[in-house]
Amino acid sequence: MATLRRLRQVPRHLLVCEKSNFGHDKSRHRHLVETHYHNYRVSFLIPECEILSKELKNLVMETGPYYFVKNLPLHELITHEFINTFVKKGSCYALSYNTNIDEDNTIALLPNGKLILSLDKDTYEETGLQGRPSHYSGRKIMKFIISIDLMDLSFNLDSKKYGRISWSFREKKPLKFDFLLAWHHPGVEESTMMSYFSNYGIQEHQPKVAVSTVADLQCPVLQPGEPRGRPEVACSAGELLDWLGAVFTNAELNNEPNNFISTYCCPQPSTVLAKAYLCTITGFILPEKICLLLEQLWYEHFLPFSSCFSVPT
Repeated sequence: MATLRRLRQVPRHLLVCEKSNFGHDKSRHRHLVETHYHNYRVSFLIPECEILSKELKNLVMETGPYYFVKNLPLHELITHEFINTFVKKGSCYALSYNTNIDEDNTIALLPNGKLILSLDKDTYEETGLQGRPSHYSGRKIMKFIISIDLMDLSFNLDSKKYGRISWSFREKKPLKFDFLLAWHHPGVEESTMMSYFSNYGIQEHQPKVAVSTVADLQCPVLQPGEPRGRPEVACSAGELLDWLGAVFTNAELNNEPNNFISTYCCPQPSTVLAKAYLCTITGFILPEKICLLLEQLWYEHFLPFSSCFSVPT
């Protein structure tokens, strides 16, 4: 019975909404996007629009490339050559592929040069490296976090610290993962990463783009000064987020009694959009590309008109 009660409970969650202005000097929209390092999907909705401008369409089609490398030894990410070529020049991102962070050993490289290892207890102990228990382990500690600053290591490759890490990854506990990789460095040929990892059968991929136009779309009414909503006046930011999710999953919004798939209905008060343009980009998408999209959307639609933008991940 206790198990059934837990299954009925809503998972703990936290939704933080900030009120700001894109044109304000202290607006945090760029910071929030740039610090969400790894993104799988980006979607945006433009009310009363049937076609994208040439500038916006080009940005949508230029959100790639990213790369897939199979069975890449972890020690390749701490070599002097890799750090100098990718980490110190531009922003380099890496994420172990097809690993569940709550169950599997997982690796992430952040653009600030931090290499993060989330390891199970046995693997952590076998590496012989110093880390800390994961904050999400619960009462029984099963996952450990090792953080390695590659920028700091690069200044002294003859240090005992670098030697120990290199020995651990090469000899004591050699680890291999399938990786998604991406590198943002304007002005440098995109083939650099392809040639660097050519011995590991690297594959180049482009994000997938799906677009559609919806007619007579029921849309929640929003008020700029009411992020929490107000009965019969405006919907809340949370209700808007739910609505966007429903729209992008093609859910019915009318809560018809014979619909056994979805009982969702558009929050009230609402209005009807004559048309709306939907675009979804799926892949390994860099924050820098999302910032360009967001600012172009603001320039074309937020600035002269009222519009909505969402970044699900």
